[in-house]
Amino acid sequence: MKLTQTSFPAGQYMAEEHPKRQIYIHHTAGNADPFGTFQYWAGNQERIATCVTVGGLPKQGSNWQDGEVVQGYSSKYWAYHLGLKESTFYKFNLPYKSLDRISIGIEICNWGQLTYKNGKFYNYVNKQVAASEVCELPIPHRGYKYYHNYTNAQIDAVKELLLLWRQRYNIPLAYYADIWDVTPRALRGDAGIFTHNSVRYDKVDVYPHPKLVAMLQSLS
Repeated sequence: MKLTQTSFPAGQYMAEEHPKRQIYIHHTAGNADPFGTFQYWAGNQERIATCVTVGGLPKQGSNWQDGEVVQGYSSKYWAYHLGLKESTFYKFNLPYKSLDRISIGIEICNWGQLTYKNGKFYNYVNKQVAASEVCELPIPHRGYKYYHNYTNAQIDAVKELLLLWRQRYNIPLAYYADIWDVTPRALRGDAGIFTHNSVRYDKVDVYPHPKLVAMLQSLS
């Protein structure tokens, strides 16, 4: 698959190789710009990043395409992308495990949860989102019924990445419905696909978009 390389400071990730067992799918809670996400991460001091971002719908004059995968560093390296809390492990009587080292993260450029007010949809920074870009879930996910839509191109790009990393790292892609909430499988470091919800109670990424769920189920 095509990966667009972007400049990313070497000090913002760890150029250390660890065996990869897990893949976590995130969304940025931001705009559609996959390059801008790396620029934002480059300004932090905590080495928080994922190796790839997946661009959303471009506007006139944008320098990316819908579903374009932008890579800042190799998937064989790592950075902090999970924000793990020891209390979550202890709830399941599990010892804390540094999962960032053994996992690969994908960031879909997407605003995430939306609020419906006076006939319009707003993201969490109170910017309006077009109704054509809204996904209404049949069952609310972590308290929200409306979310910014993942595009078909983004879902296709995530599929290509998952297949690539299965081939490269032998990570199994079987679908389990527990990935939309905290699961001991993720906390134990079991091999497979997970979402940020799988290790955090305070996150909503990614949400169970019907087309994303169908894509993940098709990989089993």
